[in-house]
Amino acid sequence: MLMRKADADTENGVLPTETVLQAMADYNERMLRAGVFVTGDGLRPTSEGCRIEFRDGEPVVTDGPFAETKELVAGYTVLEVDSLDEAVAWAKQWPPEDGDVTLELRRYFTMADFSPGPALDQHRRHWRLPREMNVHVAFPGNCREAMTFYAEITGGQLEEIMTFGETPAAADLSEDWHDRIIHASVNVRGRRLMGADMQEDCYLPPRSVQVHLEYDETEQAETVFRRLLDGGTEVMPFERTFWAHRFGMVTDRFGVSWMISCGLGEGGMAMEEGGS
Repeated sequence: MLMRKADADTENGVLPTETVLQAMADYNERMLRAGVFVTGDGLRPTSEGCRIEFRDGEPVVTDGPFAETKELVAGYTVLEVDSLDEAVAWAKQWPPEDGDVTLELRRYFTMADFSPGPALDQHRRHWRLPREMNVHVAFPGNCREAMTFYAEITGGQLEEIMTFGETPAAADLSEDWHDRIIHASVNVRGRRLMGADMQEDCYLPPRSVQVHLEYDETEQAETVFRRLLDGGTEVMPFERTFWAHRFGMVTDRFGVSWMISCGLGEGGMAMEEGGS
C-alpha cells in the first residue's frame, strides 16, 4: 500500500486542482495498463472523522481534527507488484504536480505469513467469499420490459440497461437486435437481479431456479405475489406453511419463477387453526 501523508492543505479540505487531478488520473492510468493498480482513494480531513482507542477493553471515541498532521494519511493506492523495488519504482513516479509530499510504502500480510490453525482457516474461508452473488436470467427479447417491471414491483433501482447496439457486437448482429438488451441490472438493497436477451438458438426458459423475495409485511408480500401472478402461473398458492407465515411460488409472464415469503420460520401446523 502506497500511502500519501497528510499536510495542511489536505487537513483543511483543500481539493486538488484540475492539473493535479489530471496528473493523478494519468498516473493511475499508467499503472492500470501495467496491471499493477488495484485500488486507490483520497481521504477527507480528520476533522470529519474520529479516532477510536481502547483503554482497559473499553472504546474511547475522540472526534477529529488531530494535530500530528505529518503522521496522518490523506490517501492511499494499493499496488500489486512482485517486489518492494518495483513498488518503490512506481512510487518515484508520483505526479510532481502534487508538490512536496511524503509517501510511505507498506506491505500487506498474506495468508502465508501465518501458522496453520483454526483462525487462519476462518480467514481463508472469508477470502473465498465473492464480493457479491447475483441472479442472472435470460429473456427471449423482452428483457427491457421484464426488468422495468421487476424494478417497479420490488422498489429496486434499474441501474444499468445496455443494448446490443451500444456495443461492438452490433456489427455482427441484424439491426432488429440493436435495441435488445445485452445487460440490465436491478439493484435491490445491494443485491442484483441481472438480465439479458438471448437469440432464439441460445435462449432456454429458466427451469428449476427461483428468485426468492422475503418480506416483513404480509400485505406487501402478497401484493408482490399478485403482481407477479398477473399473466403468469401459480405454482404454489400464497398461504401459511409449516416453515413460513406466508409462502407462495409463481412463474411470471416472462417465464421467471419466484418464491415470495413472509415470516420464514414462523409457520407451523398448530398456528393454522387460530392464526391469521
